[in-house]
Amino acid sequence: MPSIHDASSPEDLLSGARLARTALGRGELVVLPTDTVYGVAADAFQPAAVQRLLDAKGRGRQSPPPVLVPDFATMDALAETVPDAARKLAEAFWPGGLTLVLPARASLSWDLGETRGTVALRMPDHAVARELLAATGPLAVSSANLTGQPAARTAQRAQEMLGDSVAVYLDAGEVGADAVPGRDNGSTIVDATALPDGPLRILRQGVIPLVQLEAVLDGAARFESGV
Repeated sequence: MPSIHDASSPEDLLSGARLARTALGRGELVVLPTDTVYGVAADAFQPAAVQRLLDAKGRGRQSPPPVLVPDFATMDALAETVPDAARKLAEAFWPGGLTLVLPARASLSWDLGETRGTVALRMPDHAVARELLAATGPLAVSSANLTGQPAARTAQRAQEMLGDSVAVYLDAGEVGADAVPGRDNGSTIVDATALPDGPLRILRQGVIPLVQLEAVLDGAARFESGV
């Protein structure tokens, strides 16, 4: 049976965070809140754990999970290069609802799936997620739902879909308070791997609209749709 912990209670959160760290270290899965939706997390450096995450969601290796990071130093440690335009976007929107796809360091000993040498990075704007990431380091995290189902905005909904495949659920109430019906309320995903000469590609229109991305760069890079 999975354990469910109320993140609004300091005592329960402390216990839940400790159990979550232990579970992740054993290669098990944890559901945690982010600023957009709930995510299901695995140790990014344990291939069997990442595969367990994909299996729990009913997803294949052709859809590798993003990696959540606690700080900019971790982004620099995981990405081979961070072009100036990508760094400006991260500085403007992190922590928050922006995922950046960057070239991954070839020296990293991990297997996230068929990434084609890239890694999708995001720094979430949620205290519970950030505290856990600070303790564990980068985590492979995908939305806490079965493939084809809406992403969970509550821990209860995540548990209904993922059940016993997850060891620990950290419940912080409903997330994504500014969610807009009919719109993808996940993070906006921007592929920056063609920089510095090529365009930035919008792979998913999420909570950060294109006009805000363009305003930050002020013509320093062009955008095109990759959806």
